[in-house]
Amino acid sequence: MARHQNIRNLDYEAELEEYGAFSDEEEEELSPEDQVRMREGTAQVLEALGVEAHKVPKTQIEESLWHYYWDVDKTITYLISKYIDPPKKPAKTAPPKTAPKQDVATAGKKSANVHNKKGSSSADGVTNQVSQLKIDDTPLPKSRNLNVLSEFEKQKGKKTASFVVVGHVDAGKSTMMGRLLLDLNVVDQRTVDKLRKEAEKIGKTSFALAWVLDQRHEERSRGVTIDIATNRFETETTSFTILDAPGHRDFIPNMIAGASQADFAILVIDASTGAFESGLKGQTREHSLLIRSMGVSRIIVAVNKLDTVNWSQERFDEITHQVSGFLTATGFQPKNIAFVPVSGLHGDNLVRKSTDPAASWYTGKTLVEELEASEPSARALAKPLRMTISEVMRTPQSSISITGRIDAGSLQMGDALLVQPSGEKAYVKSLQVDDGEPADWAVAGQNVVLHLSNIDPIHVRVGDIVCDPAKPIQCVDTFTLKALAFDILMPMQVDVHRGRLHAAGKIEAIDAILDKVTGKVTKKKPMIVKPGTVSRVRVTLHSKVPLEAGQRVVLRSGGQTVAAGLLE
Repeated sequence: MARHQNIRNLDYEAELEEYGAFSDEEEEELSPEDQVRMREGTAQVLEALGVEAHKVPKTQIEESLWHYYWDVDKTITYLISKYIDPPKKPAKTAPPKTAPKQDVATAGKKSANVHNKKGSSSADGVTNQVSQLKIDDTPLPKSRNLNVLSEFEKQKGKKTASFVVVGHVDAGKSTMMGRLLLDLNVVDQRTVDKLRKEAEKIGKTSFALAWVLDQRHEERSRGVTIDIATNRFETETTSFTILDAPGHRDFIPNMIAGASQADFAILVIDASTGAFESGLKGQTREHSLLIRSMGVSRIIVAVNKLDTVNWSQERFDEITHQVSGFLTATGFQPKNIAFVPVSGLHGDNLVRKSTDPAASWYTGKTLVEELEASEPSARALAKPLRMTISEVMRTPQSSISITGRIDAGSLQMGDALLVQPSGEKAYVKSLQVDDGEPADWAVAGQNVVLHLSNIDPIHVRVGDIVCDPAKPIQCVDTFTLKALAFDILMPMQVDVHRGRLHAAGKIEAIDAILDKVTGKVTKKKPMIVKPGTVSRVRVTLHSKVPLEAGQRVVLRSGGQTVAAGLLE
């Protein structure tokens, strides 16, 4: 089953009319995991709708769940507004009680018109549905013609940085970030106490801090992060954006999306007995490979739950030795690797030093101090505008708004933008930067919300690229990749991931095996590529997507990451 549109929070009746609801053949395309999500989500929606559930067709529940990526809350909101409590239509003016006199010819024409209207009722229904996705025809905003780079240089604010939190499932990533936000007073104790009471009701008391970031119903009921959870906090020197990534292997594509937006990473490792060894064989190693392949060069290793082994320095040293080895082999330089022993549940060494006597042997920096000491990656300010769309939504400011991190270049209110691969032009009606404050401009490295005008929502999807119309990114269906193999490579079917974008394709040929250090060809046209080897491969896609040289992509096959590298 293919998601026809990745539009969120939009009325998509016209899409249903065009593509139809689920057919039996489409239903078979759901993976086993998605079939479980569909059953669980449908049950949750029906329970929430209660006595009103009979008003909503089951096919609409299923289509809405699929459309909103299993987000039960958004699905319920849409269904209620559409079927249970729709917006009231203005009352029609009552017709006159006595019809005016008319001649026979006029009466005949009227009769014919009535007949035509009856015959075209279904067409009118389609027209009404399509009109719901009407282009925003608000007068176009005028560009202020600011020199954005000059304005940015004048601004003397805090530096901005984004970091992704990765690690094996159940390593305590969300709990640790929830505790960090609590200790920094970004969330208050009252909020945490409220979450703890809610967690107690379903027997998950220890998940209260994790729920600060995991806010979706399915994440809370299952106890795992599914999509990227974001939050912000500030220190004296830096404004940080947290990208809390899922640890479960089923949601690796979402983790890739988070890593693509990060300046550096926190790798969380569970130090409890047996957990570290299990994680090393699981997502700990894969996440490390992925974030390095996505261009992240600075990594802070948070050795979590060390309080469960009585702050054993021997255990910390053992983990440090093993993790340093594979991180260095992955490509991280030793000077860019830091280790901090922490307790995410109790807050030791996150914002303040641990007061536990058993942890007195550690005299290094806290996690926040290590974050402040990390320099964000260089911003591509002078390059043409490039921004990957993370989310599409409807807001009070516009019928079509998008969020994302600007990868390169700059923009300002009133600018014309090109959305690829649709090739449609839009205009920046207004924008918000990082903390949600209205702004006149934004530059590379900032997270923005853009409120657009003059574009139909069906042309805007998650994973699309927003670019400069004068210097657009090209859409291609074949490319050459300098790839590091995680598994055996050969001509095979693959999924290509770049940020939120993923497209089906195939490795057509392997042109050469390359030396890891010099990049020189060591063997031409090999039949297969062994894990850990760098090679040049040619990939074809089933459809054209926006890609260009210098971007980093990941290749996956059969639910496993098989390679990652740089587009040549």
